Amino acid sequence: MFFTIEAHEYSRHATLLDQMFELRKRVFADQLKWDVKIIRDREIDVYDSLQPAYLVWCDEDQKTLYGAMRLMPTTGPTLLYDVFSRTFPASVDLVSPGIWEGTRMCLDPEKIEADLPDVDAGRAFSLLLLALCECAMAHGIHTMISNYEPHMARVYRRAGADVEELGRAEGYGLRPVCCGAFEVSERVLQKMRACLNLDAPIYRKAAPVRSVSSELRACAA
Repeated sequence: MFFTIEAHEYSRHATLLDQMFELRKRVFADQLKWDVKIIRDREIDVYDSLQPAYLVWCDEDQKTLYGAMRLMPTTGPTLLYDVFSRTFPASVDLVSPGIWEGTRMCLDPEKIEADLPDVDAGRAFSLLLLALCECAMAHGIHTMISNYEPHMARVYRRAGADVEELGRAEGYGLRPVCCGAFEVSERVLQKMRACLNLDAPIYRKAAPVRSVSSELRACAA
């Protein structure tokens, strides 16, 4: 199942978030050798303290994490502007309530292979991207922004995603880093579902949290 964990739900989903931070350490520090901050074998940075939303992929019991990514509005602090501002032209304004940043996308291939043997690496990546598209549409987001290495553009397109490269820059690592704008629309959604041969939603939008007063009114009715 795919769903988002928002700030008021952190404690409820503490086990999944702990797995996510451990997975991020294995992917970004151990495998990719990024210069990231590690706290007790978990990759956690300052943006995780700003109450972002996390898109997670887990089993139906919500005990095993298969993948995740962090979602932040561009109206607040973002890696995009704070760290990767050289990857897009200064004339491009990416600050808008309808534009969000997606970072720290990662998958756990061992757990996926163990529990979902029919899902290979390419399909797993495409499923998480599809869930992101559905999630963004459900929350009124029309554009997702992400930084990535050039070879990933082909992977995104194979998944049916429409990405426009806004720019790229050297000096962040071994390869250039690109800045891409991902269209979020019904057209793109249908194309991504067709690539996966799916016709039903995979993202589950949480029901609104009811206030104490609304609960009391419901009980009195």
